[in-house]
Amino acid sequence: MKTIIIGGVAGGASAAARLRRLDEEAEIILLERGKYISYANCGLPYFIGGEITDKKALTLQTPQSFNARFAVDVRIENEAVLIDAEKQVVTIHNLMDDTIYTESYDNLILSPGAEPVYPAFAKIEDDRIFTLRTIPDTFRIHDYIEAHSPKTAVIIGGGFIGLEMAENLTKAGLSVSLVEASDHILAPLDYDMAAHVHHYLREKGLSLYLKQSVKSLSSHLGNLTVHLSNDREIKTDLVLLAIGVRPDTQLAKTASLAMNERGAILVDEFMQTSSPHIYAVGDAVEVRNFVTQLPSYVPLAGPANKQGRIAADHIAGLTSKYSGTQGSSVLKLFDLTIATTGLNEKQAAESNLAFDKVCLYPFSHATYYPGASSLTMKVVFEKETGRILGAQTLGFEGAEKRIDVLATAIRAGMTAFDLTELELCYAPPFSSAKDPVNMAGFMIENILKGKVEQFHWNDADSVVHDENALLLDVRTEEEYQMGHIEGSLHIPLHLLRNRIEELDSSKTIYVHCQSGLRSYVACRILSQKGFRCFNLAGGYSFYDTVTSDLQY
Repeated sequence: MKTIIIGGVAGGASAAARLRRLDEEAEIILLERGKYISYANCGLPYFIGGEITDKKALTLQTPQSFNARFAVDVRIENEAVLIDAEKQVVTIHNLMDDTIYTESYDNLILSPGAEPVYPAFAKIEDDRIFTLRTIPDTFRIHDYIEAHSPKTAVIIGGGFIGLEMAENLTKAGLSVSLVEASDHILAPLDYDMAAHVHHYLREKGLSLYLKQSVKSLSSHLGNLTVHLSNDREIKTDLVLLAIGVRPDTQLAKTASLAMNERGAILVDEFMQTSSPHIYAVGDAVEVRNFVTQLPSYVPLAGPANKQGRIAADHIAGLTSKYSGTQGSSVLKLFDLTIATTGLNEKQAAESNLAFDKVCLYPFSHATYYPGASSLTMKVVFEKETGRILGAQTLGFEGAEKRIDVLATAIRAGMTAFDLTELELCYAPPFSSAKDPVNMAGFMIENILKGKVEQFHWNDADSVVHDENALLLDVRTEEEYQMGHIEGSLHIPLHLLRNRIEELDSSKTIYVHCQSGLRSYVACRILSQKGFRCFNLAGGYSFYDTVTSDLQY
């Protein structure tokens, strides 16, 4: 049996290694048009910022080491240019000697990955405009900084690569501006969670240009200028395009494989394409969203590796199936960790799910143990069942740990009631007796059982102007004086029982504190005294961060 694998990074290399482990006699050819295989694309920004200093550390395997371990015929700088699916033949361009040859196959695995979006406005001749996708891209940026010592950089696009490069260019000594056409960075986050990150980035000295697209780039008399949609201009020494990626499926088109409207290859649960002897994996394929079971496109390294393994299994006669992608991801941004899994609010709404969410600020570990820091968490759940749909967490310690637990809960189909019963590791340096994941479960359980009703940051201003409503602030006097929602009545929680006669029982009471905990206690007091009460999700802290961001 002869298998040709096209693309030697995550999915392709995983498929080759798995297939060899399953079949020692198989003939396996791995084609890679670049000079490197099995390299750490996720680590590329950290070489530019100086966190990784050894070029060799970026390559997990060389062609020689891969061949020695797995007996795979690795051919770098060999580009597949045509697939004849009917004859099961690949036409290959050897880029080293500029020759053309063909190889037949019994099975073919496509792992071409994705390519950076390179918009029309950037198609000008200037060696100061970069993208970052491969090791050579990394070396070009690094070498340019070393040779020319640029002082400023503009990053176009606020996704993972854009933000990782914002951090690492800052560490390399550049003053960084980031332009994003959306109202917030990082599409997996909802706007209200991203607002916390915006605040952090501004504290780090970055200039954010949100809700602004780029009209054009110009180069004149040595000046590189970014022209924005609001007619503002940013002069810079370096531009990084990080607008996003699209499936690199030009080769797949030569085989007439079925694709979706954005050019991603359609595959079944075995990663098999519309041509029975051709498989496709990684950033080039359409997948199923695990939560909604709807078609999706999620270009991440983890899923690509799993898909490569499944394609190899199926070729070898095993029945492994790919059950879908839930988009679990994590990002280091200076000292902040940003982690997500499953659906955000926008995705839940687009999927026509009846959902709600809780927002909380738990501590990373027991507060009496030194070094505890606050996490910002948001968990999206299905209203009827309490099924966990997605989660987003920001923090300086333990953010990814909680998302890993919640990602597992989503994969297992758990509900909020299950979260309350999870027995997670506890010692004061690591967590609290009631872990933040448990706390999220308790909060959702209280909502589902009718113990409390919620309102959210974007409801607060309308409450103030509702004659049938009363906005009640139960924080301390000091907290109230440091900032409050105009029009709110202030009664500290410890005085509420003694001053409850000041409240009009004919009005609905909308209560808030700093984080939502004390106001929940207030709501329990008031509801048992005959008041209808709503608690502000995330409290004043969440409200203030988001509404302050709206002012920019």
